Amino acid sequence: MSDLQMKDIVNTKDGKKVGKIVDLVVNEGGEILYLVVEPTKFLKKYAAFATETNIKFNQIVKFGSDVILVEL
Repeated sequence: MSDLQMKDIVNTKDGKKVGKIVDLVVNEGGEILYLVVEPTKFLKKYAAFATETNIKFNQIVKFGSDVILVEL
């Protein structure tokens, strides 16, 4: 979890940063259902969402070394 929290979340459709992971929601079997992402303080002014958003696991395009690409 801490490794994921250090990565930026970037939307592949517009190239903009979405925010940082603040939590994971997992089912009883231990599978990740979605990531809870909150915009950084700087991004809150410009983000389409001012609070947290949920990114489903099937919306993740790629895990990189310092970024997670998602399609929103």
